[in-house]
Amino acid sequence: MIGNYPLHLMILVLLWGYIYTSWALMGRLGMVSFGHGAFMGIGAYTVVMLWNHFGLSPWLGAPAALAFAALVAVAIGYPCFRFKIVGHYFALVTLALSEVVRLLINALRDETGGSLGVTPDSALHEGASMALGALQFSDKWVWLCIVFAFWLAGLWVWRMVDRGMARLALQAIAEEEEAAASIGIHVTRAKLRITLISALMTCAGGVLYAQYQLYVNPDTVSGIGISLQMVFGAIAGGMFVMLGPTVGAAFTLLLAEGLRLAFGNRFPALDLTLYGAMLVLFIIYMPKGILGAALDAWARHRGKRAFTARDRRTGLTRRKPACRCCAGSGRRSRRCSSRAPPESRATFSGSGLPRPSSRAGAAARAGWRAAGWSP
Repeated sequence: MIGNYPLHLMILVLLWGYIYTSWALMGRLGMVSFGHGAFMGIGAYTVVMLWNHFGLSPWLGAPAALAFAALVAVAIGYPCFRFKIVGHYFALVTLALSEVVRLLINALRDETGGSLGVTPDSALHEGASMALGALQFSDKWVWLCIVFAFWLAGLWVWRMVDRGMARLALQAIAEEEEAAASIGIHVTRAKLRITLISALMTCAGGVLYAQYQLYVNPDTVSGIGISLQMVFGAIAGGMFVMLGPTVGAAFTLLLAEGLRLAFGNRFPALDLTLYGAMLVLFIIYMPKGILGAALDAWARHRGKRAFTARDRRTGLTRRKPACRCCAGSGRRSRRCSSRAPPESRATFSGSGLPRPSSRAGAAARAGWRAAGWSP
């Protein structure tokens, strides 16, 4: 049997993988947001506050949280998209949103508990293992199934967005917004739609986090730190690959747990400092993330193996450049004694010319021979 601690880590990896996937829906399409910590905080605190103060079940509190998150997303997103606030300015606006929500939670300390956090009222009385109405379960296997279902739903949403016309429209908008609008793309509507999807998914992740941990704190579910963690996790894992955010979640979780075991609580902000430093390094040296770089390396390896196998079957090997003066260049040097063009000297030795795969290739080959460029 798997122990409680490995189960706990699996649940957190899937939960954060779902949240990072929610952020990557926007981030991979050129809309970098630092405000998703606000949507996660809205989901977590709305459910807990409605349960503690009004006795409203999380089954009713969750739709209220989603509606509130959608309202905030429209209130922030529509003016930004309508007045073409993009790039760094959009990132700064969302960064302010995340911090405003954290400060608001701290200011309402009489209701929210402030910086000390708050615990949902327990509904597990007399040794009960679950309270379905309060969405509280003591068995971690139940939570693993619930979080796994949400994680699969997040991947399904990713696939639907990826296969739809919305992705192509947003990619066109990210390249050149005015050109996209000139061909009939409704820029504001397209951006607002993906923002709402991403915000609602992140809010649902906050609801799950609050109900699973049974404790919420403004520093663990909202603010700049959580937003930066989402950005770093998605980029580190590979925000352009479906499973990349989940890989990033596993990476950040193992990093945080390793730091906690190594240093304890002596350096409480060490993980956030490393997130920021490693985010810069990943953007510079590994922009496709861990999974993206691994897939590229595997594709190169497969391509090399396929080429070697084809050479064995056909008896052809790659020819080295005829001379050093023009190796790797796109033109022949004046000192070059070879009559063949550079591109033909780096092809197969069976013919000395690229293998024609079409009429254009055959015509090019005939033209080279007519010009006297023979190997």
